[in-house]
Amino acid sequence: MNAPIVHGGGITAAAALYGGRPQDWLDLSTGISPHPAALPDIPPRAWHRLPDAHLVDEAREAARDYYRSGDIQPLPVPGTQSAIQLLPRLLMGQVRIAILGPTYGEYERAFRSGGYDVDILDDIGSIDDRHALVVVVNPNNPDGRIVPAEALVALSERMAARGGILVVDEAFGDTVPDTSIVPQVSRLPNVIVFRSFGKFFGLAGLRLGFVVASRRILDQFENWLGPWAVSGPALTIATSLLRADTAPIRRAIEERGAALRAVLEASDLRICGGTALFSLVDHAEADALHAHLCRHRILVRKFDYAPRWLRFGVAPDVASDGRLGEALQSFNG
Repeated sequence: MNAPIVHGGGITAAAALYGGRPQDWLDLSTGISPHPAALPDIPPRAWHRLPDAHLVDEAREAARDYYRSGDIQPLPVPGTQSAIQLLPRLLMGQVRIAILGPTYGEYERAFRSGGYDVDILDDIGSIDDRHALVVVVNPNNPDGRIVPAEALVALSERMAARGGILVVDEAFGDTVPDTSIVPQVSRLPNVIVFRSFGKFFGLAGLRLGFVVASRRILDQFENWLGPWAVSGPALTIATSLLRADTAPIRRAIEERGAALRAVLEASDLRICGGTALFSLVDHAEADALHAHLCRHRILVRKFDYAPRWLRFGVAPDVASDGRLGEALQSFNG
């Protein structure tokens, strides 16, 4: 079995290693909005009963309008990670997988665990006829690379000619909606799009995502997940927030992202990529800087496959910006 992937988060482990209480730490290791959206009123019935079909239907309709998926009603899933685990079941035989990387590591792990050969490619031009399924994270995590929607459409059409599948992960797509391929999916039956709910709305603990794909693929995923996969409260929250005005959330994230970049630039750190929710830094002493920040009870994300990289998530407020800036200024590596 492949080793677990090291992700962002992990404040408890960091505190055990460097000291302090978990609540004393500033967690900048994830790409989750630091300002959770205000929760709507949740009827007691949503807690008391198994998720009624009308709750699922309402969430799917709200997601259809929010993601602009046309006549496709996205399928709610208990976090897109659950859908990633199902992808190997779509395939049969000894086929190869292509993943545009480096990127979110769970895709490679899921396919290798399923017995498939995986090629990590740095350009979609390297994808060839051997690849039965291709994964593109767009915008990419952790460097923020964006593949234009028209290039993805062309790739999907090329793959469709040989029965291939294109998976596009738009977990960080809420702040750049014009880059989404979702509005095209109704005419691209070999495309599967994953959308995260928790990152943009700051509700990662809700464990909710959506899958946009053809009816055949959505029916397969729904069958594999089984009944009541998403809780009634999660469906209720999703319906309300997806139908609300999200412009203030988007503006707040953009403002926080700009503040983060200003702090990093003031500390002479080289930003080499990112999205509105995180910035990627290239630093010759990344490991030492990571440890230095941990000693100041600040956790950022480091990468075993890229020892010069650190990913900084956005901080919740100006005071946290100042705390980060002071810690960075005191680094003597």
